[in-house]
Amino acid sequence: MTMMSLLPVVAAALIDPSGRVLVQQRPSGKPMAGLWEFPGGKVEAGETPEAALVRELKEELGISVDGADLRPVAFASEPLGDRHLLLLLFTARRWKGQPRVIEAAALRWSDPAELSSLPMPGPDRPLLAALAAALAG
Repeated sequence: MTMMSLLPVVAAALIDPSGRVLVQQRPSGKPMAGLWEFPGGKVEAGETPEAALVRELKEELGISVDGADLRPVAFASEPLGDRHLLLLLFTARRWKGQPRVIEAAALRWSDPAELSSLPMPGPDRPLLAALAAALAG
């Protein structure tokens, strides 16, 4: 049996006071360019998922999030070539600063019901139902 390396990735559904969710568009020149995704990125060696997400949100959106304000919602598990993607989705309702385009092509605030109509990477899709259920609850 071949050992597959695990690729842990974290993402955040930032939720504004009106219940909209922030997604970002992958820039041209990157894999899956043009698709909409939750902001986040890889968990580095020695990092907790929450610490990785705090770091990624600072790098990608220029905002400060307290790890204590992150709530785990769902995960997706999917083969990705010779690796296996484990995508952990958190929600955040509080942060400091205005999210801005740094590494993405664009940002957009969407109603949770609109998210399923956006072109998104495969691993993000199964998270939408769990996110909608968490927001409705």
